[in-house]
Amino acid sequence: MAEWLGLFQRFLKDFILGAGTTLELTAVGLLMGFLLGLGLALAKTFGPKWLRAIATGYIELFRGTPLLVQLFLIYYGLPSLGITLSQTLSAYLALGLNSAAYQAEYLRGAIQAIGNSQMMAGRSIGLSRWQTIQHVILPQALRLALPSWSNEPISLLKTTAIVFLIAVQDLMAKAKRAATITYNPIGSYLAVAVVYLVLVFALDALLKWAERKTKIPGFEINTKRV
Repeated sequence: MAEWLGLFQRFLKDFILGAGTTLELTAVGLLMGFLLGLGLALAKTFGPKWLRAIATGYIELFRGTPLLVQLFLIYYGLPSLGITLSQTLSAYLALGLNSAAYQAEYLRGAIQAIGNSQMMAGRSIGLSRWQTIQHVILPQALRLALPSWSNEPISLLKTTAIVFLIAVQDLMAKAKRAATITYNPIGSYLAVAVVYLVLVFALDALLKWAERKTKIPGFEINTKRV
């Protein structure tokens, strides 16, 4: 135990820097995924047939192939087409594009749960179709989606660990560096596992707080997290 604590203290600064990079990757990937995922969910729910087909194809493609393959295609494959991206930008794109496919389904389910009656009610008071979606359906759907959607930030935070394979200096890369220097892979990776646990528990607590603040009265049973 004393040896492990000594290792943890020795590389604490590295682990903190790596945790900062991991959180940054999570935040950027989540935001990118949310914006794109919301567009996909709206297209799949309210769009014309051709747009629904495109949205469905995107979702199936990115959910049906490994994120690691997508990451390598972006970082190693795009240069053959004349597009060279940095490690960090490649990681942002891979995480965001992949997360969008999953977030789209969370959001689509919540939008559909609102029901057609809300659309009819909005149109009956003179709102256009888009105004009804923007001011009536989405405010309810986003709150309704939060309990299931809140799994995505936690999953994405852990998924960022793969980006060390393209030399992004995230938490996992710092663990590999510590293992290489100390020849103690078990201690190094256990130390980083503790940091991941702290980040996940903190993020989970934040998301639970957000759920309590935004829950829709009358939907508590239906949206209770498992």
